[in-house]
Amino acid sequence: MPHPFVIVTLLVLLIRLGLWLNKRRKATAGHDAPAAGLVPRAELVEVGSETTDPAARAALDAAKAGNWRPAAAYLSEGDGDWSTRYARMDPFGDLAATDDTWLWQWRKEQPGSPEAAQVQTDALVKRAWEIRTGKYASEVTREQAMGFHQVLQEAAEVSYEAIRLASDGDPNAWVMQQPIAMGQGWSHERYRALWSEIVAREPYHYGAHTAALQYWCEKWLGSNELMHEFADKAIAGAPAGSLLTVLKLRAYWEQVLRDKSAAPLYRSAEYTAALDAALADLAAADPAHPGIVPARGWIAHGLIENGRPAQALDLFRGMGREIAGPWIYYGNPAAVFDAARTKAARAAA
Repeated sequence: MPHPFVIVTLLVLLIRLGLWLNKRRKATAGHDAPAAGLVPRAELVEVGSETTDPAARAALDAAKAGNWRPAAAYLSEGDGDWSTRYARMDPFGDLAATDDTWLWQWRKEQPGSPEAAQVQTDALVKRAWEIRTGKYASEVTREQAMGFHQVLQEAAEVSYEAIRLASDGDPNAWVMQQPIAMGQGWSHERYRALWSEIVAREPYHYGAHTAALQYWCEKWLGSNELMHEFADKAIAGAPAGSLLTVLKLRAYWEQVLRDKSAAPLYRSAEYTAALDAALADLAAADPAHPGIVPARGWIAHGLIENGRPAQALDLFRGMGREIAGPWIYYGNPAAVFDAARTKAARAAA
């Protein structure tokens, strides 16, 4: 039998070796990225945090300088492509939430502009959530809650004006009401009435469906059953390339998030079928689709959880610098996203 001193020495060496290997793994994780055709971790940004469209950047710069006209022209482009027009408003709503001087000038000079009213609705919703913060309801102060509901009601009033100003076929004024419905806790009946107005104008609106899934999930005003029912119904009638198949992946993620014991769902036949459907949908999608990068993120996450990490590598390459998918909801998105990319790269090697 080995001497106790020898055993202790071996244990110490094994522990040190384990610590060294772990340190080495962490130190080299990011180095796999360039070799695999991926953007270095230091250059990663969260999806939507940068405006890559030159026309959008120019319009935003002009708005910051007090000139609203380029924004008005940019946001009114694309007749019939309501999902893209809706996505375009986001950075302008962000800007107006902090500085709305240019927006008020726009509203004064073009009081009949539906786009201006929609941007103002979005800006007020964002201000309301900034007041409330993302804390659990039990952690929100009375003053924060009062401020949140006051500003959200202002947003609701502007949204009604936006609806009045919108053209008959424009769903975006109605889509803008979705976060208001969630914040004010609209009943299922009232929300379904709102939804009918949206889909009557644009049945496959990407942003609207993404927001609706949140309304119907358990953490908001629905349940797992209602959430999956909504996703299944939306996918059933959607054309190839709509990217609405991603709703099912997001629904499973919401379910597992609430119930950790449901993680084996990721390896189930049902999830595998949903993942394969999303891959086919992605292949048919227009590269300019406003949901293309988030879709790649959710599908890449699904492939990793489904035990197919090598297949995710091309999706990570296609995402470039942008972190998208469930990783944006973590405390350190770049770290968990990079770990997932590293896993895909090593599996594909």
